[in-house]
Amino acid sequence: MILVAGSANLDFVVRAARVPAAGETVLGHTLRTYPGGKGANQAVACARAGGASTHMLLALGQDAYALALEASLREAGVQLHIVRVPELATGTAFVCVADNADNAITVAPGANDALAAQHFPTLGAVSHLLMQLETPLQTVAAYARMARAQATRVVLNAAPAQVLDAQLLALVDLLIVNQSELTSMAGGTPGSSIAEQLDRVAVPAVVVTLGPRGCCARIGSEYLVQSAFPVSAVDTTGAGDTFCGVLVAALDQGNDMAHALRRASAAAALACTRAGAQTGVPEHQEVNQMLQDAGAESPQSQAVLRRYCGLPQ
Repeated sequence: MILVAGSANLDFVVRAARVPAAGETVLGHTLRTYPGGKGANQAVACARAGGASTHMLLALGQDAYALALEASLREAGVQLHIVRVPELATGTAFVCVADNADNAITVAPGANDALAAQHFPTLGAVSHLLMQLETPLQTVAAYARMARAQATRVVLNAAPAQVLDAQLLALVDLLIVNQSELTSMAGGTPGSSIAEQLDRVAVPAVVVTLGPRGCCARIGSEYLVQSAFPVSAVDTTGAGDTFCGVLVAALDQGNDMAHALRRASAAAALACTRAGAQTGVPEHQEVNQMLQDAGAESPQSQAVLRRYCGLPQ
């Protein structure tokens, strides 16, 4: 069983020819709303694409935005532990999606900022606690401490990027970041490789996602790479969250890291082929079918990615 503790936002998504530069106005095509928020996206991915028993601790306002978020999570099979905050609006995010599937996101946390240490439940049979950084940092640290005390593995997706102190990192069993977040955390110097940056992060296991290239993991002193599955991207919003949720679901189900990386990569690729964060999360069987159709990864693909990451061939 997995507990996701984190954010839930209603996403207002404008599609446009390109993401505007600072000070620029760009005319958009359409505006739609979708259920989102890193925590909620990852919970849906755990349950729907990962097929794992999933609970979520979240904070919502007493407003219409909350209804759409609750409905999406329940439909995916997520069991909810809701902290109701009537004095604050439910979290929102404003997303611009370009025609090439790139995006830019601004988040208004709202009720997410009210999630606090006293809301943490007794974990019981929970194997993994999955968190992100769209809720207060002191709350994330408190939950990590309490999870460790209950022998639950702590997984942190360190996004959006923030400065994390050594005390928090010492509580994390598995860290998931993208390439820019890794560079920020590792204090990367010009010319340093992905592998060198992974070495500088004081967490037992670290996974870095590399966009259309794939991903790389360091588990202790061992390194693994997984190439991305080629797709025609429509919207990359939520693809990283899908990756996180499915990765943790696979680990919860007893799979090794290599298998978990492959499942997570397939699910993230599928998520890029449809619009919306949670609406883009694929079904468990779709992930199985993609893996079956793709077959084993070629040694040539592995070699190219290892070279990119600065790993020996």
